[in-house]
Amino acid sequence: MTYTREDITRIAKEQNVRFIRLQFTDLLGSIKNVEIPFSQLEKALDNKMMFDGSSIEGYVRIEESDMYLYPDLSTWVVFPWVTENKVARLICDIYMPDGTPFAGDPRGILKRALEDAEKMGYTTMNVGPEPEFFLFQTDDKGYPTAEVNDQGGYFDLAPTDLGENCRRDIVLTLEEMGFEIEASHHEVAPGQHEIDFKYASAVKAADQIQTFKLVVKTIARQHGLHATFMPKPLFGVNGSGMHCHLSLFRGNENAFYDQSDKLGLSEEARHFMTGILKHARGFAAITNPTVNSYKRLVPGYEAPCYVAWSASNRSPMIRIPASRGLSTRVEVRNPDPAANPYLTLAALLKAGLDGISSKLPTPPPVDRNIYVMSDEERIEEGIPSLPIDLKEALSELLRDDIICEALGDHALSHFYELKEIEWDMYRTQVHQWERDQYLTHY
Repeated sequence: MTYTREDITRIAKEQNVRFIRLQFTDLLGSIKNVEIPFSQLEKALDNKMMFDGSSIEGYVRIEESDMYLYPDLSTWVVFPWVTENKVARLICDIYMPDGTPFAGDPRGILKRALEDAEKMGYTTMNVGPEPEFFLFQTDDKGYPTAEVNDQGGYFDLAPTDLGENCRRDIVLTLEEMGFEIEASHHEVAPGQHEIDFKYASAVKAADQIQTFKLVVKTIARQHGLHATFMPKPLFGVNGSGMHCHLSLFRGNENAFYDQSDKLGLSEEARHFMTGILKHARGFAAITNPTVNSYKRLVPGYEAPCYVAWSASNRSPMIRIPASRGLSTRVEVRNPDPAANPYLTLAALLKAGLDGISSKLPTPPPVDRNIYVMSDEERIEEGIPSLPIDLKEALSELLRDDIICEALGDHALSHFYELKEIEWDMYRTQVHQWERDQYLTHY
């Protein structure tokens, strides 16, 4: 929705909004905010609210810390779950004191990628995200336990699906905040849920993913539950993904649709898809950014570990859904909900654009179940695997010039450094599995 500053001031007064959260996202995808009282709203709308960038993960050093928050007026929303001393939200872009965009702002990185698409004639990238999450029970102190809240399975209903009331309240809250919800259901694993909302242009879709996470966690807490977007919280069951449905438009025309093609796919769609396949190993550290992400990307749990595509098979990384015309799209299945959505969409877009500009030839589809293929068969078919751990993914990231360029030097160096620290912390830790396996044996 489009708001003017006059609209925002009027709504704030009418609804007795007492506080406004100026929200942004750090490099690791965590939501940050500077909360101001209503009396400072005019100053914020004048882009004059400053904050200390050195206190934000992956931003800047202390000697260059002053940064400014530029609110995007279209993101104005009043939080429906706060009834007294109401709180509203504005998502912001980050600028330097000299008025230039901050190179390490994830939202700005996505906007830069979209500018590159526009230079190639694509006015819009539409994104339909599908973030999954788990609901866990909490203990007497409100801390999460390892106990899921139900024993439901795919599309189950109450009483098996005990998260149904919580999920319904999440949907109602999202709708009150302007989301168009298309479906909500229990996922395959116990305690696992999915709520699908309507596609949007790329920046809005990334904003919605961040808002979605905030709403899910907030409403779950009201139900005495803990919601997590951790990719693989439980051993032996499916993990949580965040499939991304992507399409490029020129004005009102879907550039991915070609009625004369056997599959209804344009050459651009095929080249875009091939670009994503080419750079899949390079952007894995972005789309699957945690140590835990790679516990999900293993055979046997419907997660896509193999770099291939199909229009009729869910084992490859890319699937082409059946809808055609304006709904023609490419579904990229490897991202998980721990990923920073702005960086993820920037990386996927730049990978796809490289495929288009290089006119990369599309490999044949893989319509067999890749999970049952032997290693020799996969090599013979030319099907690579995604990285097996975060360390390998980080090495692949540095080898991929297109993805490095999409991030820019500042974000790349800080992201890599933060993730290298994360890997080292994991690598040097002694885990319970090791004690169980080795303590008495040796």
